[in-house]
Order: sequence, then C-alpha cells, then structure tokens
Amino acid sequence: MPVEQRVENTNYVNRALEASIYIGLAILLVVACLLILRPFVPLLAWGIIIAVAVYPGFRKLQVALGGRQVLAGVLCTLILLTVVILPTLLLAESLVQGIQVATAHLKQGTLIVPPPPAAVGNWPIIGAPLNRVWSLASNDLSQAVRSFAPQIKEVLPGVLSASAGIGLTVLQLLLSILVAGILLANAQAAYLLTCSLFSRVFGVKGSEFQQLMGATIRSVTFGILGVAVIQSVFAALGFLVVGLPAAGLWTVIFVCAAVLQAGTLVLIPAVIYVFAFASSTKAVVFLVWCIIVGLMDNILKPLLLGRGVTVPVAVVFLGAIGGFVAMGILGLFVGAIVLSVAYRLFLAWLDRSPATNREA
Repeated sequence: MPVEQRVENTNYVNRALEASIYIGLAILLVVACLLILRPFVPLLAWGIIIAVAVYPGFRKLQVALGGRQVLAGVLCTLILLTVVILPTLLLAESLVQGIQVATAHLKQGTLIVPPPPAAVGNWPIIGAPLNRVWSLASNDLSQAVRSFAPQIKEVLPGVLSASAGIGLTVLQLLLSILVAGILLANAQAAYLLTCSLFSRVFGVKGSEFQQLMGATIRSVTFGILGVAVIQSVFAALGFLVVGLPAAGLWTVIFVCAAVLQAGTLVLIPAVIYVFAFASSTKAVVFLVWCIIVGLMDNILKPLLLGRGVTVPVAVVFLGAIGGFVAMGILGLFVGAIVLSVAYRLFLAWLDRSPATNREA
C-alpha cells in the first residue's frame, strides 16, 4: 500500500474517531442537562403552553399599554392567577363546609338518609339494587356503612391519592403561570429563539411548523379545556340552584370528567337524585338544564377545536385524546402537536413522491 494512501486512511480513521468522541460528549451533555432539568420539565412545558395560549390576548394588552411588554406580562400573570385561585378557593370552601356538616351530623347521630321514593324500585336495571341499598341506608346508616366497609377501604386510598394529586396539580399550575409570565415579559427574545430553533430543525418550513404548533396549542386549550371549563361553570350553577348536596365536589368531579369527554355521565346521578328528592317541576327544569350543558360540547367543540389550525379537526382531537390517555393531561397538547406535525410532514412527503411529480 502506498505511503500516501496509508496516511489518508490514518487521517480518515482519526477524523472518524474524533467525530465519534465529539458526538458522544454531546450526547452525554444532553443527557446530563435532561437529568438536571427533569424535575422542572412539567413546569416549563406548562409555562410554554400557557404563554402560547394567551399570547394573542397579551399582544392586545401590550398595545393598550403603549407597548410596555413587562407591564403587560405582569398584568397577564395576575389575571391568570386570579382566574385559577378564586374558583379553587370557592370550591375548596364548599368541600370543607360539606365535609364539616356531614361529620358533625355523623358524630351527633343526626345524619338521616330519607327513604327512597316508591318509584325508585320500578326503574329499569338499577331500580331494584338501588332501592335495596337506599332502604338499608335509610333504616340503619351504620349497618349500611359496615356492609360496604371492604369496598370503602379499597376506594379510600385512591380517593386520598386523587385529592393529593389535585392539590399538587393546582400548585403546579400556579407555578407554571409564573413561568408563563416570565416568558411573556420576554416575549420578543423567546420568539426569536423559537424561530431559530424551528429553522434549524425544519429548515425552510420552520416558520410554518412554528405557526402550526402555536395554533394547535391554542386550539386544544380552547377546544377541549375551554369547553370543559364552560360546561363546568354552567353545571355548577345548576348544582347550586337546585341545592345539590356537596355541589363543590360534584363540580370537581364534573371538571375531570369533562376533560375526559365524559361529563354527561356525571350529570346522570345528579338528575336521579333531584328527581328523587325535589319537586317534579324543579327536577324537570334541572333535567333540561343538564341536557343543555351536555349539548354544549357538541356545539362549542366544532367552533373552537381546530380553529386556526391547517390540519383537520379529527387529527387534533385524536392527538389530544390519545396523548391524554398515554401521558396524562400534558398529553392533550403533546399528542395534538405531534400528530399535527406528523400529518403535515406526511402531506409534504406525499407532495414530493415520484407519482405526484409525474402527474405535475
């Protein structure tokens, strides 16, 4: 082998080895950064989502304040904190009062369950077992509790865990709002950084995918979470007006179910209770109100979900629900974004296929 060729091969091996070392160090650095930032990833992700969702409103507020970006960011943060804290305090107060009243009656032995109406036993499927359990609770509440003690013991840890999870979620949301406020106060710098990142990853289509991601986040925010909040507000009004016991707890359960697209299922036992204990007129009015609340999902979602997004509504919806099942509530946004970007990349791949080029 000639000397020149041996030297060239040696240089090639050295360059390959050097490149491998650089790549390995870069991977180690990325992994180390991810491990360090891992506890803060949910906060950063939610902060980015909130900032992107409220950015149009932030821009209008900034213009109204004469272009003062920091002041607009502070006001947006205060408004968001108020929107989260005030309903949370009202619901917590309702829950605490309901628990205190029930505990006091239970200790004094004055907690009385009224007997079931005669019509309950004639209800299809659930009538007979519901009437049996209800009658037992009405005659001897202590005996009814003892008979269901094994089931209560099994469910209680899950209830306590869910309660703690709700508290941590609210705390995480408050901290995420502060992160979002910092991002909004530095919106211009964050926007330039995002533009550079998307251009680096997607090339000439970076701007398109950047707009797609922002529109998808806003679409999911208003189309799924927004609709769930609107439904929950109207449902809570119905619970309070009709005098449903523990209306705060019913509202919390309805919010979680509405995000899961199953809010109507929570209304069914509420309607049954009102028909059993309230007057016929009040029960019928409440039933009509619950039907309106349930139909809001079908009316508002097509209007808000997919708004401003250049992909079909079905893609956004499937991505949001699939992401929620796979990753929890953060998956609502991650799933919708990933599926939307994948859909746009798939269309771009189809446009560049040989068959498409021959037809053109």
